[in-house]
Amino acid sequence: MSLSDRERRLLAEMEAALATDDPGLESKLAGSTMTATKPRLLLALALVVLGIGVIFAGLISKTTPVGVVGFLISLTGVLTLVRSLGAVTKGAPRTKSSRKSLSKRLDERWEQRDL
Repeated sequence: MSLSDRERRLLAEMEAALATDDPGLESKLAGSTMTATKPRLLLALALVVLGIGVIFAGLISKTTPVGVVGFLISLTGVLTLVRSLGAVTKGAPRTKSSRKSLSKRLDERWEQRDL
């Protein structure tokens, strides 16, 4: 069920009022829940190293459940690392490049070909 024009307008007014009244809350609600800070990256790397250590401990003791737990710890570390790095690159300002559509690029290449 979609919103009516009046409801959309009221929602836009409430969003604008929230942005002017409490910009901190508005930025927290609009932003990512994960902060890309140095401690989070260090935690992710520590989890990966710890997980690999537990995997080797499971291999040495020939206990499969210990190896599985080590794998899960490493996987958690890798996912945390990827999400943290994604948040870092998402926050970086991007430069707008003048990309052309595929069809325009193909047309240009076709016209520039040597016959």
